[in-house]
Amino acid sequence: MTAQSSARAVAPEPALLRETIDNIAVLTLNRPEIRNTLSEAMLAALSDAFTAIAEDHAVRAVVLAAKGPAFSSGHDLKELTARRSDPDGGRAYFRLIMLTCSAMMQQIVRLPQPVIAAVQGTATAAGCQLVASCDLAVASAESRFGVSGINAGLFCSTPMVALARNVARKHAMEMLLTGDLVSAEHAFRIGLVNRVVPAGSEFDAALALGRKIAGKSSLVEKIGKHAFYRQLEMGLDDAYRYTADVMVENMMAHDAEEGIAAFVEKRAPKWEDR
Repeated sequence: MTAQSSARAVAPEPALLRETIDNIAVLTLNRPEIRNTLSEAMLAALSDAFTAIAEDHAVRAVVLAAKGPAFSSGHDLKELTARRSDPDGGRAYFRLIMLTCSAMMQQIVRLPQPVIAAVQGTATAAGCQLVASCDLAVASAESRFGVSGINAGLFCSTPMVALARNVARKHAMEMLLTGDLVSAEHAFRIGLVNRVVPAGSEFDAALALGRKIAGKSSLVEKIGKHAFYRQLEMGLDDAYRYTADVMVENMMAHDAEEGIAAFVEKRAPKWEDR
């Protein structure tokens, strides 16, 4: 074996895997040995993937999955703790990681394509934030969710942003203040996940949901996703004025004209994504 082939043999697998199934991009967190922590490398890989997907018009939906017993256990606390020896005690690095993570979560919200989490195991702290940041989530019946930083003396303040935009305030506060893990069924009841399916079927269920979404006009879904998140931050009057304008522009699109004609004529629409 040559030195070059030996280097290839021991080269680590990428932190994030990407494949395409039909017109769905599948991203898989690939660090099961460290519970798919959102390390600096993982955050960079996710950010790069979302940047590429945003420009890939062939991708109509995204499924975000993970390998191993944990979907993600959140930030890599060992990586963070190692920087306490920095001259500033790690402050600059901690800020870099928190802002980098926050920016990546916002990439999901701003991505033109819907993102579906397929959760097979525990999703805690920033891992729970990752699930909450996705547009939809399908969970294994054996999965668990928590914002458990409080147990380690670190309130999950950034995960709180996504969590509190998914579930009612008192449910969010109980999870944040206790750090307790909640079951998939409880996560479903409070609105953190869309569906709970038998263990082992979560990926297929997420993929099926992605295929259903991919069968619609990608232009219209892009319009709708953007409008959904934007109007949430508005007052009632402003939200109605804004969405009225969105619907007018949507009505002017070819796919709206085609879709309405197909409905009236009782036939399947032929989307052109314009």
